[in-house]
Amino acid sequence: MTIYIALLRGINVSGHNKIKMAELKRTLETMGLHRVQTYIQSGNVLFESEESPETLRQRIEEEIRAVFGISITVVLRTAEELERIITDCPYADIPLAEGESIHISVLTEATPQKVVDLLSASERDNDEYHIHGREIYFLFRQSILDSKLAKHLSKLGDTVTTRNWNTMNKLAALAKAMQA
Repeated sequence: MTIYIALLRGINVSGHNKIKMAELKRTLETMGLHRVQTYIQSGNVLFESEESPETLRQRIEEEIRAVFGISITVVLRTAEELERIITDCPYADIPLAEGESIHISVLTEATPQKVVDLLSASERDNDEYHIHGREIYFLFRQSILDSKLAKHLSKLGDTVTTRNWNTMNKLAALAKAMQA
């Protein structure tokens, strides 16, 4: 069976699209997914399945809509893909100063040209980004809340969700533990 990490877009943010993780876990188990576990309230789920990623993504989105009445995007990565995302991060070895942070946006498909154009035209101050396939890596040099580049994250569309570096590393560690 393949270990998957599902990243749910836009749940439990500022009191919107509320889903309790225990209820989400039960819902996914009812769908026949195996060894389901959640990590923090922002919609991170690990599980095993033999189904294809596209079939799973559609099934999970439909089930969340049916059970919780919420229409969201689910971005899936396998444990191997998540490990590659961590390994490929161009900012991983940079010592972060106070207030700096790394975030990774993961997309359901290859980065569309309109997203590339949007980021290219953005004011960045000293912030940096790197596009690699279905991921966009961000290095924010100040608080993400004050970043001009970060303000554009919401304009990337519904097919993307963003997690911080610590969350992505924790998910990779949890996935690795499932493989043991």
